[in-house]
Amino acid sequence: MGQCHGKRIPPRHNVEGGATTFSGTVHDPPPTPARSLADVLLTTPRRFFKLPFPPPSPAKHIKASLAKRFGNVNPKEHTIPEDETIDNDEQPLDKNFGYNKNFDSHYELGMEMGRGQFGYTCVARVRKGVLKDQEVAVKIISKSKMVTAISIEDIRREVKILKSLSGHKNLVKYFDSFEDSINVYIVMELCEGGELFESIISRGGRIAECHAKGIVMQILSVVSFCHLQGVIHRDLKPENFLFHSKDNDGDMKLIDFGLSNYVKPDEKLSDIVGSAYYVAPEVLRRSYNVEADIWSIGVITYVLLCGNRPFWSRTESGIFNSILRNNPNFDDLPWPTISLEAIDFVKRLLNRDFKTRMTASQALTHPWLLNENYHVPLDLWVFKLLKLYLHSTPLKRAAQRALSKALTENEFVYLRAQFMLLEPDSEGFIGLDNLKMALARNATEAMKESKIPDILNSIGFWRSKMNYEEFCAAAISSWQLGTLKNWKEIACNAFIHFECEGNRVISVEELAWELHVGKSGYIIMEELIRSSDGKLKFRGFTAILDGPRRRFSIG
Repeated sequence: MGQCHGKRIPPRHNVEGGATTFSGTVHDPPPTPARSLADVLLTTPRRFFKLPFPPPSPAKHIKASLAKRFGNVNPKEHTIPEDETIDNDEQPLDKNFGYNKNFDSHYELGMEMGRGQFGYTCVARVRKGVLKDQEVAVKIISKSKMVTAISIEDIRREVKILKSLSGHKNLVKYFDSFEDSINVYIVMELCEGGELFESIISRGGRIAECHAKGIVMQILSVVSFCHLQGVIHRDLKPENFLFHSKDNDGDMKLIDFGLSNYVKPDEKLSDIVGSAYYVAPEVLRRSYNVEADIWSIGVITYVLLCGNRPFWSRTESGIFNSILRNNPNFDDLPWPTISLEAIDFVKRLLNRDFKTRMTASQALTHPWLLNENYHVPLDLWVFKLLKLYLHSTPLKRAAQRALSKALTENEFVYLRAQFMLLEPDSEGFIGLDNLKMALARNATEAMKESKIPDILNSIGFWRSKMNYEEFCAAAISSWQLGTLKNWKEIACNAFIHFECEGNRVISVEELAWELHVGKSGYIIMEELIRSSDGKLKFRGFTAILDGPRRRFSIG
């Protein structure tokens, strides 16, 4: 819904840097390969986000999302697909939000800081209360521009999420909401240091690797907090991170939850929102979860390190096609001068298969960022993997246990941190009560709203205890490990353990049932079983690890 607040600047038409968003705001064109991010954004004129897009692209769905969210202002430019129509006979929109009505008695508006699609942001002085005479930021949203029910719901949800999220130092503080007949006013803490985007530009278009680490760690920390609460931001970009003070080496704050939403771990969202350069491929395919935020962090990190965007084109549809089809360039300067750990980090975030990306908490334990003094947050991903493990067959559990014994120390850093966050008992065991207490310790109102605690109901049958060794077996994903360069070596070592401890005689029918394969696939199943003793071959072992959707990944 536009910027929350930014640096103090004269009024202008847009403060969103050069990012192309799906909301119809004014933006810079994308860079060409020969020009840096700083060159492009400082020298090119702004232009409007134009529709329609030339095929092939996800344009049809994006146009539908735009029309539903912001209104069909120009029918000739916005074509609604057959299954989505706008009813001109709808009842008048209810623009009464139920917020306080006496904004002027509480705050005195000052300098305008920035202007966006739906309104603008100002500095304000607090007239009374515990914050009296302090300065705050006020996001002012015009009711006249709320032309659809969805745009109104976006504002309600933004305020609801801001109110429900609290307790993280890198999250902008929410104070209050007001309304009158003309505007909605969202009051938040003032961040005077300017955007991360501006910091990149001021440093010549890229940031030194050592400094980029600190920035990325702050981003991952606050995003992992949001994901644990069941909130997906959906518009992560450098413009939405502000430095709290004018010292650009200080804390950053994540702002602008206008496109955010609550989401359960197993839920899929389908509406296409975000900023074009930072949008994940699964968003364009209309089926995504919090992993889409991780992709955006990968794009941000790429920009920080080299000063160029990993996916670019001269048209919006070209950007989307590049995201869906092209790989980022790690060959040209300055990438040969950047550490291999940093390159590996970015690659593991910019993986098109969202199931193989690191989570925000996992990324904080990557060798590039690893800092013994930095707190690794609780990861909801662990709860999902524990659930899958507890529901899996004895054969799958045996394969997981064998895999855990072949892991390298890098993987154990994350697993050890997560296990300790569950606070095992004096004998080193955890159970369902540990999971409940861990969630309770980290809960905000947002977690309750997104119904995250409900995931414990699906493993409520769990009555036994689990030690660290079995936890490691449960909390690993072969999908993620499969992206590592040494994956085949890990899998081979794991198979050695499996041969000694878990491999057994198995029938074709049982293996087909395990992998959800029908009778037509029995011939393939026979190829995964040794004829000499009726036990699994190496390929059968990796098929068990990968599950029914990605079989036979190592030949």
